[in-house]
Amino acid sequence: MARLKIHADRIIENIQIINTYMMNKGKIWSLVVKVLGNDRKVLSVLLSNAVIAELHSVAVTQVANLKLIKEINPEIRTMFIKPPNLKNASAIVKYADYSLNTSIATIKALNQAAVKQDKIHKIIVMIEMGELREGIKREGLIPFYRSVFRLSNIEVVGIGTNLGCMTGIKPTYDKLIQLVLYEQLLEAKFDHNLDLVSGASSITLPLLEKDKVPMGVNHFRIGEAVFLGTTPLTNRQFLNLNTGAFTFEATIVELYRKESLPDGELSEAAVGHSSLPMEESGSSFKAVLDFGILDVDADYLIPEDESITFFGNSSDLSVYDLGQNPGNYKTGDVIRFKLSYLAVAKLMYSQYVQKDIVF
Repeated sequence: MARLKIHADRIIENIQIINTYMMNKGKIWSLVVKVLGNDRKVLSVLLSNAVIAELHSVAVTQVANLKLIKEINPEIRTMFIKPPNLKNASAIVKYADYSLNTSIATIKALNQAAVKQDKIHKIIVMIEMGELREGIKREGLIPFYRSVFRLSNIEVVGIGTNLGCMTGIKPTYDKLIQLVLYEQLLEAKFDHNLDLVSGASSITLPLLEKDKVPMGVNHFRIGEAVFLGTTPLTNRQFLNLNTGAFTFEATIVELYRKESLPDGELSEAAVGHSSLPMEESGSSFKAVLDFGILDVDADYLIPEDESITFFGNSSDLSVYDLGQNPGNYKTGDVIRFKLSYLAVAKLMYSQYVQKDIVF
């Protein structure tokens, strides 16, 4: 079985490095753990570390993960960081201390659930600032805010925005200062203090390093930098963070010299994809590995051995071209891969990939 090695000590060290860095910069942050899926064993190891208590909160995008985190440690503050499904209002209020919201109907449902549970639920109102994902339109901010901030069991604690996730809009100083101005506008108009301006993530860290994040943006939601050691702005290492917290190992289950072009009439039946050469290029050694597109997309993987290239995959097998096999691989040997953020996420969610925690 293909396996994912999770170096827990390196992840914890990254959390500690980022936490110290953020404190020195006068910022608070939430640890986004959605990449880990619902793996109780891995989450328990990470969330039991003392540094977690120093963070603002732990953030997820699945209700089941909220529940799991509270089961692991009820004292951890949790944040739900995508617009909640209306039907999940009761569970959100029960397991999330904070949630990011864009819908009046949803916030009213959260309020009703909070009344029934005798709780005050804290929300951050998300504003659309060019990314075209979640967020209310800026011109509708004041009437939106007016309709929700007086709800009996809802406390609006901040505003936020999402940048760089879907269309890749950069979190520039100009974008972020606009968010701060909206916060100041709401505070002045409604005489209501907003504690959090949540407009930053791993992609914003290089701006913070250059002191180009406005002082008013005080809350970051950070995942990739913790787990990969990189920032998506440059796809490079940030500070001196560990970049090898995850290692993917796949086993060669077959190894033969084969032609590089298929033989026969091609159909549309393929469920995977391949990188067939444009013309006949002779034969080479093809290694069949024990994972497929259901586990992870090959586009997110980079073989550590640079002589190995992707050839094709199907639902549960992948084929890599070893050329003339200069590494002298044989059946049963392991091929190791470097991982992108999406590769880690896919592999963590796959129930057919073994997860090993390494200390």
